[in-house]
Amino acid sequence: MGSFRFYLDGQRWEWSDTVAHMRGYQPGEVTPTTEPLLSHKHPEDHPHLDRLITDAEPSSSKHRIIDTTGTIHQVVVVGDRLRDDTGAVIGTTGFYIDITDSHRNDVNDSVDETVVALEQSRAAIEQAKGVLMLVYGITADRAFDILTWRSQETNTRLRIIAERIVAAFGELAPGTGLRTRFDHLLLTAHQSVRRPQ
Repeated sequence: MGSFRFYLDGQRWEWSDTVAHMRGYQPGEVTPTTEPLLSHKHPEDHPHLDRLITDAEPSSSKHRIIDTTGTIHQVVVVGDRLRDDTGAVIGTTGFYIDITDSHRNDVNDSVDETVVALEQSRAAIEQAKGVLMLVYGITADRAFDILTWRSQETNTRLRIIAERIVAAFGELAPGTGLRTRFDHLLLTAHQSVRRPQ
């Protein structure tokens, strides 16, 4: 799996070493631009790039990459809007998954399941970010940093942390001491939710 970023301003690309390898390049061997990216796309698959490049629209697709040796790779690309500090859309960010060695039927099922899981995961994370922004009066980026930190510190998936924060926050009664109670919630969100019997 490899990540990428595309900036509308200047049509600039950034890609990880893994994405470079998928195209047959060593890290730093070429400057990622739209031209070399398109040169490795299978001719029948070019339309899939339109939403990423022209509109920076969220998208997911399965298509083929032809690397520098002529080998065809089947890849899944998932992209979402890249925003600046003001919330304005400045490009696209996402990742590639090389699925060349997978069986076709399994791949179709896996892609569908992955997209559904990503959508559910994203919704939970966005809700948790909103809760953190409300309670602490912070930006979306800072809220995401906190979620990521808790995930790493507790070795718990980010989606699980987010879901538990949202669920537990819904049970907190409004009023004085909300911030203190939420602090405790944030510190214990990695633990299984236990309800009184």
